[in-house]
Amino acid sequence: MWSQLIMLVLSLVISYVTAPRPKSAKPASFSDFEFPQSTEGTAQIVVFGDVWIKDWFVTGVGNFRTQKIKTKSGK
Repeated sequence: MWSQLIMLVLSLVISYVTAPRPKSAKPASFSDFEFPQSTEGTAQIVVFGDVWIKDWFVTGVGNFRTQKIKTKSGK
């Protein structure tokens, strides 16, 4: 029993030590997204409100914030 417990702990330590470390990810920018754009002359659908439509063109993307979020902490 003790040998199995030692082998378990040893395998956990080896797995932890040899695990690959994740690289720090850069924050997403607006150029990272690829929105399908319409060409000139293509009919556009104008929608007011939230609906499902078959038109997949993105004619405008709004509410993309570029300012940092500032919070006040209690400490």
